[in-house]
Formats: sequence, C-alpha cells, structure tokens
Amino acid sequence: MSRWKAASALTMAVTAALVLSACGGGGDNGSTDQNGSSTDVKSMAVGKAENAQAGTFKLGDAPSWDGPVTVGIDDAYSAYNNQTPDTNTSYNYYVIVAVLAGSNMLDGNNKPLLNTDVLDSWDVTSTSPYTVTYKIKPGVKWSDGAPWNCKDYYLAYLANRGTTGFNAAATAGYDLIDSAKCTDDQTFVTTYKQPYIDYKGLFDGAAMLPAHVLEAKTGIPDITQLNPNSDPALLKKAGDFWTNEWKGFNKDIMPASGPYMITAFDQNQGAVTLEKNPNWIGAKGGPNKIIVKSFSDTKAMATALQNGEIQVVASTQPDATAADTLKGLSAQGVTYGSAPQLSYEHLDMQYKNPILKDEAARKALFQVIDRSAITDKLLKEVQSDITPMNSLIYLPTDQGYQDVYSDKAGKGAAEAKKTLEADGWTLGADGIYQKNGQRFSVTISHNNNARRDQTVELIQSQAKAAGIEVKNDNDPNFLSGGRVSTGNYDIALFAWSQPPFKSQSQPLYSTGGNQNWQNFSDPKVDDTFKQAVVATDEATATKLYQQADSQIAQDYASLPLYAVPSMWAFQGIDRVYMQSYLGALWNAGEWAQK
Repeated sequence: MSRWKAASALTMAVTAALVLSACGGGGDNGSTDQNGSSTDVKSMAVGKAENAQAGTFKLGDAPSWDGPVTVGIDDAYSAYNNQTPDTNTSYNYYVIVAVLAGSNMLDGNNKPLLNTDVLDSWDVTSTSPYTVTYKIKPGVKWSDGAPWNCKDYYLAYLANRGTTGFNAAATAGYDLIDSAKCTDDQTFVTTYKQPYIDYKGLFDGAAMLPAHVLEAKTGIPDITQLNPNSDPALLKKAGDFWTNEWKGFNKDIMPASGPYMITAFDQNQGAVTLEKNPNWIGAKGGPNKIIVKSFSDTKAMATALQNGEIQVVASTQPDATAADTLKGLSAQGVTYGSAPQLSYEHLDMQYKNPILKDEAARKALFQVIDRSAITDKLLKEVQSDITPMNSLIYLPTDQGYQDVYSDKAGKGAAEAKKTLEADGWTLGADGIYQKNGQRFSVTISHNNNARRDQTVELIQSQAKAAGIEVKNDNDPNFLSGGRVSTGNYDIALFAWSQPPFKSQSQPLYSTGGNQNWQNFSDPKVDDTFKQAVVATDEATATKLYQQADSQIAQDYASLPLYAVPSMWAFQGIDRVYMQSYLGALWNAGEWAQK
C-alpha cells in the first residue's frame, strides 16, 4: 500500500517533502560509505538470521537487556489500525512493525522475505485459477493468548478488498482476490481473478489485525462466515469496528502478535512504550523496553541524542544542521547513516483545475522547474550523490529504472514561454501569461514545514521568469485534514512511500484509482497497468510498467523531484538500519547492547 508521510509543523520536511538544508559539512567523520555515513551501514541492512538466498526472514538471537531504548521519529503514532484513509501514515507503521506480525518482512535492501517466525510457506499452488496458499506456523499467539491463525488472514482479506462497511485506504491486490477460505486453522487459500505476481506484498503486519477481538466486540461469532455479499447490516457492524475502534491505544482490544506489544501511549507527549510480548514465538532478545517518541524538529532530535536523552534517531526528514551534529558525535560512540527510501517527492497536477487541464500549461510548468537547483541547494548535505528522480514508478536504485523526465523538465524560461505562446497564451502587462481572460496563476499546497516552503520559493522564482505566477499554500492539515485525498488543490507537493511492488502504483495513476486524487486519466495508461498487473513474469511486467511510466510522463501529469533520503543515528546498540518503508524497528528484537 502506498502511504504518504506527514511531518509536524517544524520538521524540515515530510516524507512527502523530505528536504535537507545546505549548510557546511560536519568535519572529518571518517566516512568511507555512501552519503557520508560514518561506517559501513550497508552491512547492517540484512537481518542477523536472514537467509536472502532462500528468501526467508526470522529474528536472530540476541541477548535480552533492560533498556529502555528511546527512538526518535518525526511524527507521532496515532493508530493501531494503519489501513484506513485517516490513519495511513508511515509513522504508525514505524511502531506497529514491531507489534503486528505479517507474512512478509522487507530487509534494509528492500528484499521481500517470507516471515518464518509466523509462516511456514506462501506458495502459488495453482496458476489456473491463480491460487496462493499460506501455511501458518503452529503455535503463533496474540499477546492475550488467543491463536494467531487463518481467521486473522480472512479478516485482512475482507477488510482490505473494499468490502462494503470497511473503509480501507487502498485495495490494490486484495481487490483481485476472487475468493478466500480457511481450509483449517493453519491454512489460508486465496484464489485470484487473474495472475498476480505481487502477492508477497499482501497480508503484511499492518493488515493483520485480531479477528478474535472484532468477533468479541461485535458479537459476530465467526468472521469467516461473512463474505462480500453477506447481510449489509453485519458487514457494517464489522466494518464500523475495524474502521473506527482501533485508533490510539486501548490495551483491551489491541494485542500484539509480533515481538513487542504496546503498553502505554501518551498522546500529549507523542510517545509510545513497547515491551516484550510474552507469547512471542520467535527469538526473545533485544531491549525489554522501547519508547518511540516524536520530535517536531529534527535538530532537536539530534540534540536529544547528543545529550543521551534518546539512543536512536530515525528521521525521514533530516536537515543539514542535524546531519552535521550527528556526524560530529563519532567520538561519543554515535554511528550515522543515510540511504534512499522507498519514497519519492513529487508535484501532482490537479486535472480539475481549469488552467492545468491545458496540457501546454502543464508542459510549461515542467519545463521551467529546475529540479537540480532544488536537490543541490536543499539535499546535498545529507546525501551527497542526490540527483533529480526521473521516474514515478521506479526508484533510481531499482533495476527497471529509466529516465523519462530529464527531457521534459528544467528546460528554462525561454522554452516554457515558447510552449505557452504556441498554445495561444499571451504575456500580460503584469508579466504573467493569460489566455481566454485567465491569468496563469496556480498554487502549490503542502503540509507545514520549512523545507517545502524553500522548495516552493525556488519554483516561484523559476516560474516568474517564464511569466507564471506560483503561490505558496502552507497548510499544516493539508495531508491529514482531507484536502489532499479529496483533490482540494491546484498542485500538491508531497511524497508517496510504497513497498517494492510496482502494482501499488496502479491506484495512484489509473482512472478512478482510489489514491488517484489528482483525477488524472489516460486510457493508454489504464490499459498498460492492467496488462502489467496480470503479467506472470517479472521481465514482462517491468516492460509494461516502464511503458506506463513513459506515458504518464508524456501527459505531464506529475513531476518527480527526488527519491527521499532517510537519516538515522544511534549509540549504545550494535547496529540499527533505517528500513526505507518500515522504519528502524523492523529488527529491534535482535538489537544487542553495545
């Protein structure tokens, strides 16, 4: 599922706008790795008991120690259920990745792995019809003692496929499941309407909520007896609980299936306390207590690490000042790392806007925006090799990455003016182009953070030279208040974060997609996505996704700016890796005290 990341008001950028300031550089930190990391952080990207060749993951053995370990993140946890439109943020996942177990785990190299702590296998058991069978490991339990079993998978299927009554943030993949059934407590069988090679991206930890709790609280005796065509009143009862009741923290209805459970939540302080799940079936090591705390300012987070108030900085919106502080703490035993995330900052054009409906207007905007000026001025300090991103579907580190934007963006004011004048736009007395009595004036909207303001300021200057007026709309509730998801903007500046399954791009850029908030529509793109999603081999799928990517670029629908880098640092622990989709706690159960 694609997620947006929102930072609080003073954070330098959200994943949607992970930006970094350009201050001078942090002195000699002994860096030999990419992006100024203070040691070979690449070696920390693999779990201690991971078998990459076999494609399996389990928590590795480590000593158990008291802690507490306090981890700083950019925004606060808010919900146990991260799958609804109003809760679907990375910052919830950064907590629940250690609390809710699922079929898969992504390591630091973004490799999808079978989570063998809870699952024995996930096999394609038939290709006609396309069938995937999950074999659940015997003995897996929730922290309240109830079994973690096929019912939990069935609830995840029912809720995330878009069943009436359940308000799921995204349904991609789940909506292709034609039928699902529990053949026994340990076996879950899904039959698809069509081939779906990205099935490994479904039924992750965030999707796997406790069916036994929902049954007890709603009076529904067996969730597996409901189906999408069941009595609407029963579906509404189940859906209302799933959608509305798993917010914040309530110990009675929010057990854990992973190595840690939530034991306290201080909403005012933005702090969540995690302690060991006594019923966890896997390795028992790692710190006994972890506190995850939000910081509104990345610099304050760095200072807190320097002062020993926290032990881990895990930021997706770093700035250069904070980076310099952390790099300068090597003598204090602090390790600093940075790496690209599965996240990209971009500009979405709203097709309902009367100006941006005009392709020439969109094209001129693309031509006038110099993305290198943005990355050079705002990001180089944290990731020295940062360059503009030239794809919406593939990240620069992906094998299928191709450049389909550098010939469309950054061409300069003169080219933008030629494009507008060829389309009938004329330069007004105020220096702004107009057509049919309408000035070329558009607003870029984003959440409240200083770095996005700086991004817009750079674009404003570039656009003005081409006779285009750009206004800055800094709205702290832009991402979380429903504006972005209802398409209430001219141009939206934010970032998508998504797992390494390219089918997750379909709902963003297909006609009527439930995350296509910009109302973009191109039948060629729709058709290509449909073919790509049903492809039965990676090579064919890659070729088709590349075609869709190229066509979206030709439509001048969305302009990618850069792949968003993360920044993390830690002390007193042997190794921490900021996984680009899951955060730092994906393998917290194998952290050893240093």
